[in-house]
Amino acid sequence: MITVGVGTSTGVSADEVLAAVDAVLPDGVTRVRLATLDVRAGEPGLQDAAARRGWELVGHPATALADVRVPTPSDRVATAVGSPSVAEAAALLHGDTLAVRKTVHGRVTVAVAVSGQLRERRREAVADREGASQRGSSEERSAPQERSVDAVTDLRHHGDAELAPGLIDLAVNVRADAPPDWLRTVLHAAIDASAAYPDPAPARVAVAAAHGRPPDEVLLTAGAAETFVLVARAVQPRLAAVVHPSFTEPEAALRAAGHPVTRVVLGSRDGWRLDPSAVPEDADLVVLGNPTNPTSVLHRAADVAALARPGRVLVVDEAFADTVPGEPESLATRRDLPGLVVVRSLTKTWGLAGLRVGYALGPAHLMALFAAQQPHWPVSTPALAALVACTTPTARAEAHDAARQLDRWRKVLLETLPSSVMVEGHPRSSFVLLRAPDGLRVREELRRRGWAVRRGDTFPGLTSDHLRVAVREPAVSRAFAAALTEILHPVPTCEETM
Repeated sequence: MITVGVGTSTGVSADEVLAAVDAVLPDGVTRVRLATLDVRAGEPGLQDAAARRGWELVGHPATALADVRVPTPSDRVATAVGSPSVAEAAALLHGDTLAVRKTVHGRVTVAVAVSGQLRERRREAVADREGASQRGSSEERSAPQERSVDAVTDLRHHGDAELAPGLIDLAVNVRADAPPDWLRTVLHAAIDASAAYPDPAPARVAVAAAHGRPPDEVLLTAGAAETFVLVARAVQPRLAAVVHPSFTEPEAALRAAGHPVTRVVLGSRDGWRLDPSAVPEDADLVVLGNPTNPTSVLHRAADVAALARPGRVLVVDEAFADTVPGEPESLATRRDLPGLVVVRSLTKTWGLAGLRVGYALGPAHLMALFAAQQPHWPVSTPALAALVACTTPTARAEAHDAARQLDRWRKVLLETLPSSVMVEGHPRSSFVLLRAPDGLRVREELRRRGWAVRRGDTFPGLTSDHLRVAVREPAVSRAFAAALTEILHPVPTCEETM
């Protein structure tokens, strides 16, 4: 049996509890125990949630919970209830392995514990499945993927894993018509100059000028993803909080480095928008995306800025910021916020995923701390040339025009989707998050018809009904919407109507 430790606020509803629990349970699990603080076990919402599913609900006194060693204790919780942990401690009183550390879902905090025997059986099942077929085969890609109870298992899955020869790519959020000819010319010249070791100085100066910063507040990286590894190596947080659903590499890097991580999972009921108060006060490292992958939601700059404070490193992934006309909620020029690190990428707008080129902006002492974790010459000569070329006023104006075109194309996609598909949130970037009934079957049928979309269930907080779809030119979007409509609303054949 799996035990879900639950911490709640007074007056929480059963729907809130079940939404939080469902977000962390692996697919197919039915035997569940809910465990909580004894004074919370009498909450009508918790009791109703357990009754609806036929689950056992148990409560433990604060003194018993306080004796349990947990990875993410909280002084604030200890002051409030007499134990530094509720969700993790309650789960561990019944299971010997914490599979999902505490995860915040609005007014509900959950954690998952399993027995060592159950965890071993699930790991063996995963190993057997992975050994049976190559990940690159189209058969495996289209087959249903069991979600492991281990919270880390799915974090390395990305859109490129959905691709295969012959499929139309709606799974990867890279502009299809890039890089443009002028940038190709720059890259070709840089290859000709690659006999010499890379000189990062001109690129650092160019990026700094584009964002109104001194060069020592710029760190050039081999893609935005490298920054997350550097943060995990350089910072030693007591508690890292990652806001989800979001790009999973930051959490993967933090967990690989052995850091305690808690998930703050946003909800569809609130439009997947950031609530700064949901982030634990004691988190000294906070990571989130804006606009957020995969929801395409653009958080208010003021809400993101509210998370910055002395003693905390706030990492904002703005890899998709230039897909929004004017970058209205970007914090890239904010030098007044303590501990703010903004991560940017050239991948999306300029079609340079294979070149691996990005950068970070932040206080000089943090940039130096991260740089100390890099090897010599971490960024190639062609990547440095791209950084210089893509930060000129002319290139930035072209990126703005591309973002405005993207707005028009996204509108076409949204207008042509079948009514039975739910569009999650208010999309503002180069992709949309959809929720389709029986999403796993829909994704497999789309694949059979030649369309690759990004599965959603590997993002914490989403389900197999969620599909992330890249915005493409109107003709492609209309064809995709037509295929989706045929799958969800098949037209009966003559024989079926007789």
